[in-house]
Amino acid sequence: MKLHPLMASAAKSAADVARGVRPEQLELPTPCTDYDVRALVNHLVVWTGYVSEHSARKAPLTDPTVLDPDRDFTGGDWAHDYAAQLDRAVAAWGEPGAGEGMTTMGGHEPQMPAEVIAELLFGELVLHGWDLAQATGQRLNVTDEVAEAAYAGVTRWDGQAREMKLFGDPVEVPSTASRLDQALGLSGRDPGWQAP
Repeated sequence: MKLHPLMASAAKSAADVARGVRPEQLELPTPCTDYDVRALVNHLVVWTGYVSEHSARKAPLTDPTVLDPDRDFTGGDWAHDYAAQLDRAVAAWGEPGAGEGMTTMGGHEPQMPAEVIAELLFGELVLHGWDLAQATGQRLNVTDEVAEAAYAGVTRWDGQAREMKLFGDPVEVPSTASRLDQALGLSGRDPGWQAP
C-alpha cells in the first residue's frame, strides 16, 4: 500500500507524543472542544490502534468492548500499550492486499474501499496527534511527506467532513504557512492554538 510508509511515520510521531503526556495533563482541554486529553487519548487508542488494525485485516474487532464509550485506556502504562497497538495496526496495513478491496471501520458498516479507510485513519493520526501535542505542550514532529499527504487528504475530504461535523469552519493561515499548518487550518484547527 502506497500510504503505508507514511502511516508508519505518522504512527511513530503520535506514539512519541503519547509518551510525553503526563498523568496530571489528562483533564486538560484540547483543540477539539468535545475532548479533554483523556477523551482524546481514548479516541486515538480506539480508532488509530484497534479499529485501524482490524480494518486492515478486514475483520471485526475481537473485543467489541473496545468501542464502549465509557472504557478508559489511560490506566497503567497506556502510552507503551498504545505504541504497541499502533505497531500492530501499521504492520497489518503493510500486509499484502491490506489496501485493496473493501473493508469496514473495525467491522461496522458501511463497507468502503480499504485505501479510503487507510487514508482516513492516517489523517486521524496526524490531526489528532497534533491536537494531543498542543494540549500537552509538545510538538508533533512529522516529515514533509507526511504533512503533504495529510494536506492532500484534508483537501480531498474537506466538504464531506465538514457536512458530517468532523471538521470545523476553516481557519485562515498565511499562504507561507507550512503544509501541516495548512492542513490544520483547512480542518478547522488554529495552528496557533495553546492550552489556556
